[in-house]
Amino acid sequence: MTTNDPIVSEVRAVRDKHAAQFGYNLKEIFRDIKKKQKTSGRKYVQYPFRAAVATTVTTSDQ
Repeated sequence: MTTNDPIVSEVRAVRDKHAAQFGYNLKEIFRDIKKKQKTSGRKYVQYPFRAAVATTVTTSDQ
C-alpha cells in the first residue's frame, strides 16, 4: 500500500535531513536528540529499567 500523505512525506524529509547531518550514524543522532532534550527546558519522563524476563518456548512433537 503506497500513499502520498504530505505530512508523512514532510516528517520523513525532516528526519532524513537530520540523519544526514550526522552521516546516518545512530549514536551521533541519538546524542544530538538527547542534547536537544536537555536544552529544551521541557520535562521528559524516564522510566526505570526493568530486568529482562526469561521465557521458555515449548514445542509439541506429536
